[in-house]
Amino acid sequence: MEATEKDLLRGGQFLVKETKCEDIFTPEDFNEDQLMMKEAVTEFVDREIWAHKAQFEKKDYALTESCMRKAGELGFLSISVPAEYGGMGMGFVDTALVCDYISGATGSFSTAFGAHTGIGTMPITLYGNEEQKQKYVPKLASGEWFGSYCLTEPSAGSDANSGKTKAILSADGKTYSITGQKMWISNAGFCSVMIVFARIEDDKNITGFIVEYDPEKPNGITMGEEEHKLGIRASSTRQVFFNDTVVPVENMLSTRGNGFKIAMNALNVGRIKLAAACLDAQRRVITESIKYANERIQFKTPISSFGAIRQKIAEMATNCWVGEAATYRASKNIEDRIALRQNNGKDTHQEAELKGVEEYAIECSILKVAVSEHVQNCTDEGIQIFGGMGFSEETPVESAWRDARIARIYEGTNEINRMLSVGMLIKKAMKGHVDLLGPATAVANELTGIPSFETPDFSELFSEEKSIIKNLKKLFLMVAGAALQKYGEKIEQHQQLMLASSDILIQIYMAESAILRAEKMAKKQGEDNVKEQIAMAKLNLFHAIDVIETAGKHSIISFSEGDEQRMMLMGLKRYIKYVNMPNIIELRNIISDKVTKENKYCF
Repeated sequence: MEATEKDLLRGGQFLVKETKCEDIFTPEDFNEDQLMMKEAVTEFVDREIWAHKAQFEKKDYALTESCMRKAGELGFLSISVPAEYGGMGMGFVDTALVCDYISGATGSFSTAFGAHTGIGTMPITLYGNEEQKQKYVPKLASGEWFGSYCLTEPSAGSDANSGKTKAILSADGKTYSITGQKMWISNAGFCSVMIVFARIEDDKNITGFIVEYDPEKPNGITMGEEEHKLGIRASSTRQVFFNDTVVPVENMLSTRGNGFKIAMNALNVGRIKLAAACLDAQRRVITESIKYANERIQFKTPISSFGAIRQKIAEMATNCWVGEAATYRASKNIEDRIALRQNNGKDTHQEAELKGVEEYAIECSILKVAVSEHVQNCTDEGIQIFGGMGFSEETPVESAWRDARIARIYEGTNEINRMLSVGMLIKKAMKGHVDLLGPATAVANELTGIPSFETPDFSELFSEEKSIIKNLKKLFLMVAGAALQKYGEKIEQHQQLMLASSDILIQIYMAESAILRAEKMAKKQGEDNVKEQIAMAKLNLFHAIDVIETAGKHSIISFSEGDEQRMMLMGLKRYIKYVNMPNIIELRNIISDKVTKENKYCF
């Protein structure tokens, strides 16, 4: 069923509008083609990557490049490339799915794949003119050439627009000469095309250029040695130096000064794809941990039967399942928004895709933070389950832990993304795209009114949880609304308040996504057949409330005092309240029983 403007939520609107479970997409909704694609990708990863995992840890860059070529031959590098440029032209959900299942075996290949298909190819697909796309995209889609993305500099990291690399126009106006230094460049060691950002004269914003690279004809380009990194060891990461590198004027990407916008939009897509790329890594770590726990005998008993281990397994499985729910929910929203814009006939494919992703930039930042933190926790607990063996290079969890660490840093650090999610929401509210003022005023009025003391009927599945989600949204509006009222546009100078508000926002989106996924499954398959999924949704919400209570309390007691503070603390208590507390240990046992019996992550 095609989405219409009326029933498709805009980015950030999840906070002020109710979403029905029928209106979200979940992994249970994959069609036959998507399931076949998932199978093909998994088979490739098991054969070419997982089987050679130890080699990647030995910094075998040639193996990474060889696997990338094989992925190109199988079409996996071309999923989101339009058919007219040699790609498969598939939808955004397919892009997320391939990114998910191709990324789980090692962060080295995952990084090479993500850098090439995302920030290496996509800027040309989305911002290039027809000649540029015809010239470069087919070679990138097939894996004949590989792409890299040269944005970061020694003095320009999170502040991407502060780069010092210069582009000087020649006297005859036919070429630019680029001089400067870039660092942390993924795929630098085997790329043929670089997206390079440089400043022309004293322009306020940087400009993007497509720069070809051939080691036989270096054109003023030199490479630093491969970086020695904590993780992603077989991912080629080098410094790149440009010294009067000559680039034809026709290789400017988009228009002069549009580089910062290209960089930011590339990061939006990169963020949701990074979330997807952290999912299968969790599934594999969970499966390996369960297998080990079932085989490891202590005190004449498999350690998987001990409560301390069962707790870890249940929490790991829950976080992964919640991440899946939220990532595919947002991916389908983006896909539907792109289709909507194209069907309206207003936008080209490029414009529709750009605006579709930009629309959900808040959700992309939320997912990047939440799922990158899930994978870090998952790998850490994986090591703990393996005990001393987990600290050994002989087990897959040691390298998984090291690889997971980068996920909280690249595509914008989690701190930057936390502040972005709230900052973008405020900007959307100011533009009138998300009405925060109306609901925030209603919450303020509700707080001064007399609360209802009736006990509601919560007999229906998830009725209480959905009521709590509604209240948590009110809590966000209460806390963020009061902070915004106090500080206005200067709120961005109060980073700790922004971070706390984002923690509330993130937990709401993730918890709602999980509840809607479980509810949708229960309606289709019957509650008895999805009791583990129901347990995961409930367990996750319980943890979300803990995070939200802490973040809310820290904020309220830091920016308010007197009667206002007392009233908001009472509101906090009211909005996080359960009528029927869940039995947390029972929920964990339901989940761990299932996965230990199946001997794998099985959802």
